Amino acid sequence: RRGSNAKPAAEEAPAVAAATTSEAQDVSAAGAQSGRAGVESEAAADAAMAAVETAQPVTRAEPTLVIDRPLRSGQRIYAKGDVVVLGLVSNGAEVIAEGNIHIYAPLRGRALAGVHGNHDARIFCTCLEAELISIAGIYRTTEVPLSADVAGKPVQIRLDQEKLLIEPLRLT
Repeated sequence: RRGSNAKPAAEEAPAVAAATTSEAQDVSAAGAQSGRAGVESEAAADAAMAAVETAQPVTRAEPTLVIDRPLRSGQRIYAKGDVVVLGLVSNGAEVIAEGNIHIYAPLRGRALAGVHGNHDARIFCTCLEAELISIAGIYRTTEVPLSADVAGKPVQIRLDQEKLLIEPLRLT
């Protein structure tokens, strides 16, 4: 046992001074057998402890930030995790998140998801009219008009091979 003062049986066997030679050999053999089992169980315990020590620490997910009001020009929202916006994001307003962005109203301002390099982040909105969209630093502005199948419609925006992919959302 680890951490106790008990000595393995193999160490106790030589202390038997009053025993006859044959008794001492029997005690020594039994102690060696017991010592091997103790060494094997200690090795298993050491392996189990090593596995526990190398386990990755548990990281807590940041709580989702919920904004239940419209964002006006000049307003900026920052979330360490995901963010849900239940109101309009006006031109000039910014929604910035380290995680995903969900906007359940028109997105006319800027949405920047995965700002610390999270390539798995996504942007969801029910009406895409954005000035700028960005995921993990890959961005698109309205200088190039959106295609008719996504402009003003529900969409999902994600990264695919370092390129923004804007897909229509099927809400039915």
